[in-house]
Amino acid sequence: MTKVIDHINNAKGKTLFSIEILPPRRGDGIKKLFNEIEPLMEFGPKFIDVTYHREEFIYKKRENGLLEKASIRKRPGTVAICAALTNKFQVDTVPHIICGGFTKEETENALIDLNFLGIDNILALRGDAIKTESRFEPTPGGHNYASDLIKQVSELNNGNYLNCEVENSIATDFCIGVAGYPEKHFEAPNFDTDLNYLKKKVELGAEYIVTQMFFDNQKYFDFVKRCREADINVPIIPGIKPLTSKGQLTVLPSIFHIDLPADLVKAVMECKNKEDIKKVGIDWAIMQSKELAHFGVPCLHYYSMGKSDTISKIAGEIF
Repeated sequence: MTKVIDHINNAKGKTLFSIEILPPRRGDGIKKLFNEIEPLMEFGPKFIDVTYHREEFIYKKRENGLLEKASIRKRPGTVAICAALTNKFQVDTVPHIICGGFTKEETENALIDLNFLGIDNILALRGDAIKTESRFEPTPGGHNYASDLIKQVSELNNGNYLNCEVENSIATDFCIGVAGYPEKHFEAPNFDTDLNYLKKKVELGAEYIVTQMFFDNQKYFDFVKRCREADINVPIIPGIKPLTSKGQLTVLPSIFHIDLPADLVKAVMECKNKEDIKKVGIDWAIMQSKELAHFGVPCLHYYSMGKSDTISKIAGEIF
């Protein structure tokens, strides 16, 4: 299979197409996911990101009246989904690897499994706090920061395994991507600090950056400029998500800590029905995509959230 960075380099300046998907919910089959992705294959996505969803906690009432804390994962199967997509569509996949929910040994085991499957791309993320936590809490024996996770992957790429002294150990060859925040990570005290963290991730082995979603392209242009001035010179892939509902006007800023342009908000608020809102979201994403492609971005990366119909309409105007 081909690494993301090689896809970018081989494109020789042409803007590529990629998507991010969610694994099916627990109990759902994979056929629905295949059906969502199938229409997008005509546009030739070079890679498909598959998110990872860590455990959540629920409380079950026991016979004695006490509550029992139980861990569940609502969307299991990231590694298996990647293998299935690669097998069915012959497309490169990028599983998300996160700090939360994993010990270092569990992380190594997951990476070994990916290596055995021939999956050599990953997106390394810290991950978010779970709903029962006010802030991110690392798993005991796990990593606190994405930079620590990247360091472990880079060590594996050099043939260095945890707690294991093996002569002539097999080195992995993962291409590591990381997240970037055009509007600053909400936990960083300022932009300079955020860029210093990002630069450290690149120095530890990250080969490209995928941005958090944004709806104002100037945020991306300014972010790229700041990165280059900070000597962060790896490809920076913009992440695009089309609006599909009025509720997202408040949900997206709340969850992702982003601003929405006044013109976009006004257009959505004037819509009379869901179809009108969806059209506004698609048209805005097309406008964003055309401007970004003209700017010469290496790839347009779409957060599909299982909505292939909207991504198909956007891609049909761009690719």
